[in-house]
Amino acid sequence: MKVFASLFFVLFLSMLLPAQTKEECLACHSDNSLTMDKNGKTISLFVNEKHLDSSPHKKFSCTTCHTGFDPNNVPHKENITPVQCKTCHAKNIAKHTFHKTVISDGTDKSKMCKDCHGKHDVVSPKVPGSKFNASNIVNACGTCHDSEKEKFLKSAHGVAFASNDKNAPSCLKCHSVLMPTNAAQQDSVTVKLVKVKMCISCHSKQESSTGTTSNFVMSYEESVHGKALKNGNPKVAICIDCHGSHDMQKGNNPDSKVTKANIPNTCGHCHADVEKAYKKSIHGTSFLKGNQSAPVCTNCHGEHKILAPKDPNSPVSKLHVSVEVCSPCHSSVKMSEKFGLPTGRSKSFFDSYHGLAEKGGSKEAANCASCHGFHEILPSSDPKSKVSKANLAITCGKCHPGANENFSKGSIHVTTKADSEDSLIGFISNIYIMLIVVTIGMMGLHNILDFFKKSTRKLRHRRHGNYEEEIGHGLYVRMTLSERLQHGSFALSFITLVITGFMLRYPDAWWVETIRSMTPGFFELRSWLHRISAVVMLTTGFYHLYYIFFVPRGRQLIFDLLPKLSDLTDALNVAKYNLGISKDKPRLDRFSYIEKAEYWALIWGTMVMAATGFILWFDNTFLNILGKQYWDVARVVHYYEAWLATLAIIVWHFYFVIFNPDIYPMNLAWIKGTLSEEEMADEHPLELERLKEEELKAAENKNKHEN
Repeated sequence: MKVFASLFFVLFLSMLLPAQTKEECLACHSDNSLTMDKNGKTISLFVNEKHLDSSPHKKFSCTTCHTGFDPNNVPHKENITPVQCKTCHAKNIAKHTFHKTVISDGTDKSKMCKDCHGKHDVVSPKVPGSKFNASNIVNACGTCHDSEKEKFLKSAHGVAFASNDKNAPSCLKCHSVLMPTNAAQQDSVTVKLVKVKMCISCHSKQESSTGTTSNFVMSYEESVHGKALKNGNPKVAICIDCHGSHDMQKGNNPDSKVTKANIPNTCGHCHADVEKAYKKSIHGTSFLKGNQSAPVCTNCHGEHKILAPKDPNSPVSKLHVSVEVCSPCHSSVKMSEKFGLPTGRSKSFFDSYHGLAEKGGSKEAANCASCHGFHEILPSSDPKSKVSKANLAITCGKCHPGANENFSKGSIHVTTKADSEDSLIGFISNIYIMLIVVTIGMMGLHNILDFFKKSTRKLRHRRHGNYEEEIGHGLYVRMTLSERLQHGSFALSFITLVITGFMLRYPDAWWVETIRSMTPGFFELRSWLHRISAVVMLTTGFYHLYYIFFVPRGRQLIFDLLPKLSDLTDALNVAKYNLGISKDKPRLDRFSYIEKAEYWALIWGTMVMAATGFILWFDNTFLNILGKQYWDVARVVHYYEAWLATLAIIVWHFYFVIFNPDIYPMNLAWIKGTLSEEEMADEHPLELERLKEEELKAAENKNKHEN
């Protein structure tokens, strides 16, 4: 409406002024020889009537634009007032702010209008083929900006524009939304934010021809660069710093700033020190030699959503760098075969304490970068490498104060499995595996036969009745309060040690992940619980030593638990009975071979677990004394002994106190401290017989004293 009001005002003025028609003006100005001298130059005053008739201004008289003189005076005026386009087109000035002079004070705006749009030959941009029609805009702008035009036409945008891609940008598509800039304002946060918004406005659309998703493009705003820009950092990288502006190319173009070959240089514009370190590293030197499989900045840090290393979601954060960055390459069989990389490095790391602790959520455990470095990674054969033999003590000493040369004795990357790279560790692992299979297998076979025999007898009694002799209803002490407390504290600490120990060893197990998700500070809590439980178990063990050496009942306990030759014959006779070879059930004493085997296995296992656990707990001290190889041996023994103990408790102990058909659902001696006479007659007949004889003698002696 303002435009129409302005035009109406101009027409109204022209009616009040002395009439001067277009034809009257052209009577002189249609002469192409009409000129004037100005400042020593000859200036043509010729007006091409065809241009005038085809322009958007053809309905206006000449004096609508040319004002400030009497047209009847010839020559009209010595200094003609310049045409003021803004009289009608004031609102269009705001659309042209990409030319900084347009909004500068004291400049002739109309002269700049004529420089681009022409004078009498103005043609509407809507007219096909016109100078500023969308199809010609690049050439029009290129009249002044020839260098930018040349770059643009070779760019991905320019190629798309030339092929009439509807999504392709032109000069105005980008610059019409940009504020004017100069050298002093080039790093302005406001300007950079506008530029980012401009790029995202096209590249976040789902129909973008680049093939990237909108989420991928928009993720820049969540990156360390995007957040820094929002926080007011004027030097942070934005889209054009990495991709270029007029010369932007797609990433698969060799000339692109973000093609893999150019990534180190592109990132190096801001991160010069990092680029220098990278190019000296094994990755950098390999890449510069033409190895396209070698990683560059974006392989590790990502592309748009680059996060700060301290961000817990960053791929290069402490908890993720080993799994998400290093492992994909160094666990690849294909890459190992192709480039001769050492195999099993990732496997051995994740099998190590560091790897398991990292998976378990430890923020302090060493990861790949802790030892090998970040950008300046060098092979271990390089004397400058952090993991060369000469430097290992220094590298380890960053986390292990006082580390000496023994830290480097033994293989650094070594698994604790049967196929370990270390022959000693492999040998011990195989011995333990065989021991576990044989021991637990024999226990299982023994219990299956026992279960079958007792179940058969139970079913027969249920169907045909119990023809055995009548048994009394007395209770006999099996465990005193002291013994029950020892058993309880030992059982509780053992179960806690098993759970917290296997939580470290199997951090990806479903039950571990469930606990981790519910427990803040999971790793630290697990670690403390494991150590506290170990102290409780050892304290119980020391008290038990006192009990069996200094308490009369304890001394009798250990005497009754000593292995005897009869235990072997009892075990053989039980096997015959369970197999049906013998019809007579063996009569067992207070502690049979079953309890004795369990007790002494417990004593041995506690000593082994305590010794190896102590070595693992005080790692700095024992790594310095023993070296890494023997520290790893302690770790292997601790691991397999834990499995042996756990399986023995489940298969052997739990069967005889819970799942045994004669006991099920539970032997209550560990709670109440007593066994019924029926239980005694079935499991410990010799002890019951001895106790009854003692009772009878006691009664006889009492009668004698009374008489």
